[in-house]
Order: sequence, then C-alpha cells, then structure tokens
Amino acid sequence: MIENASLKLAVENLLKKKVTLIMKNFEWNKLGGGSINSSYIIRSSHGTFFTKCNNNNTYPELFETEKKNLDLLATTKTLAIPQVIGVAKGDDQSCLVLEYIETGAPHYDFWQEFGHGLAQLHQHTNSHFGLDYDNYIGSLKQSNNQHADWATFFIKERLEPMLQLAFDSGKADEVIVKKFHSLFNQIENIFPKEKPNLLHGDLWSGNFMSNMDGAPVIFDPATYYGHREMDIAMSSLFGGFDPEFYEAYNESFPLEKGWQQRLSICNLYPLLVHVNLFVGSYIQSVRNIVNSF
Repeated sequence: MIENASLKLAVENLLKKKVTLIMKNFEWNKLGGGSINSSYIIRSSHGTFFTKCNNNNTYPELFETEKKNLDLLATTKTLAIPQVIGVAKGDDQSCLVLEYIETGAPHYDFWQEFGHGLAQLHQHTNSHFGLDYDNYIGSLKQSNNQHADWATFFIKERLEPMLQLAFDSGKADEVIVKKFHSLFNQIENIFPKEKPNLLHGDLWSGNFMSNMDGAPVIFDPATYYGHREMDIAMSSLFGGFDPEFYEAYNESFPLEKGWQQRLSICNLYPLLVHVNLFVGSYIQSVRNIVNSF
C-alpha cells in the first residue's frame, strides 16, 4: 500500500476521471526493483494499472516528459507502447500512471517483429537533431537543444555534458578529457550523413518486454531525434537482443556500411551516463573506446 495518502487519492481520482467515474475497490501492490521510483500495480473494479512514483522536487518534470516521450512514440503506430493514463501529484510526490501490460512468452517471430518495428519507428524523421523539450535518461537530465547536424548535437548535447559531469565529480581526469576533445574533431567524418530519426533513446534489454500476445513492447524511453545507430548501439551494449533482431532491422532499413565499427562511439554516451550514475568499471570502458580512436 502506498503511504502518501494525498498521492494515493490523486492517482485514484485521475483513474476515475480518465477511465470511468464509477471505478472503485482500489488495491495497491508494491513492486520490487527500480533505482529511482517506487512502483505499484493498482487493481480496481474496472481494470489493472501500473504506476511509478517519486519526489518531484528531486526529479522535476520527470514524469511529464516521460508522458510526452511515450505519447510521441505512440503516434508512430509502430511498436507497442504502454498507454499513458496521466500524471498525478500529491504533496511533493508525483506518479506516472500507465496501463498494466502483463508479461507473456515471446512468439516465434518476436525478434523479427521487433527489428522491423524499430526500423519503422526510425523512419519517422525531423528537420533537426534534438527535440523541442528536454527530458531525462535514467535520473539524469538530458539536454535536447536542436542542431542542424548530428556531429554538433552529439558533441554539445550528449558527450560534453556527461563528460563535464564526470570530470566535476572526479570520475574522469584531464587525460581522458583531452582525448575526448581529440575525438570530437573526428566525429563529423565518422558518421554517415542521415536525417534525424525518432529514437527510443534508452533501448537496452530492461526497457522492452513481450506482452501476452508474445509481441514486443517498449517503455521507459529517453526520446529525441538523433542518429539511428544510437538505438542500435545501445541494444548491443549489455546484450539481450537476438541476432535476428539486427537481421530484420537491416531488411527493413539497411544500416550504412561499417555500422558495427561505429557502435562503440555511439555507446560513449550511455557509458558516460553509467559513469555518472553508478559505481563500477564504466570509466575504463570509456577510456578503452577513446584510446582506440
């Protein structure tokens, strides 16, 4: 049971307003896991829902931007996205309320459907790299100031902010900072020129599932318009994606020659995010990549 009475009431009122006024008999069950949110399954007389809650002073507008992210991805009508009910607030807490999707076994062509679906998602493009609002990746703010070219966006809005944060906290030294600045001079020539593609933005194995129909569902996005190899690279960083996924993607929307060699450069961003969020050997992985270039 959720302890914050005002937040509980706000969530239940939101459900009544968005689903049905006659909804009653709310049962809250807390879920384990999650590094920054408290998560619950809410069962009611008119359906089951999922909600995650946190302190909106610590993470201002986190759920509002996540709602925008999910709504934007849903407009593409490609991969399945949890339906957003809304954001509820009580005292200094807030909750994002979503439809509850029950996990099922992946069907026989799960990875093909996933690869084709991501390729279709990526074919939604924009005139500039970035987004018209900032959001989060994990618990870190993600700047989405828009730029006309990928190299500038990748350096100014992705690598530099995370590198500065790591340097300020003592997790990155002057040597690695200098090597990054040397790498920055090469970025424009490393990536093939492509239109800005709509990205999930945080596509690792913990941010997808199969529903009861066995189809892929994606969630917890850090959406923006970027180079599509960023999603491909993130999917490879911690494993969990079948080779059929990449084969299907390339059937639908072939990646430019040499994409496998560029994945490590793309993954400098999520690795720097992990350097700043967690204790571990991530900084050595970053160091190995920049040394190789």
